[in-house]
Amino acid sequence: MSRGIHQSFGMRFSRVAGGGTLAALIAVGLVTAAHAAGDAAKGKVIFTTNCASCHGEGGKGDGPVGAALNPHPRDFTEAKFKFDAAKDGKPGSDAALTNVIKNGAAAYGGSPLMAPWGGTLSDADIQNVIAYIRTFKK
Repeated sequence: MSRGIHQSFGMRFSRVAGGGTLAALIAVGLVTAAHAAGDAAKGKVIFTTNCASCHGEGGKGDGPVGAALNPHPRDFTEAKFKFDAAKDGKPGSDAALTNVIKNGAAAYGGSPLMAPWGGTLSDADIQNVIAYIRTFKK
């Protein structure tokens, strides 16, 4: 059947998308899928319940508790992340944010006031929170 489909278009798939092109398209799809792993709507519920008291409803680091903290919590609207917690050269990557949320910022040289949430939030919860945090960027 596959051969008939190719013949009906009058070309072979390998001429349209060579092996390298196909591999690149697959890789881009995998990277996009990995980055979009979380559900921002579910993340908003978790963020509001667990994070907003410090980071603020709008993610500016100005929550009622966060206002009294020194240093102030991260302002997610600026999307300036400090810790390369995944040691991949990409501070603010999903992997880095996952590590900071799971293990706390102190584990990476940051403030001990950013507590570890790995014992409270599931991996899926953390990915959902990260997806929601990404919506704050100006």
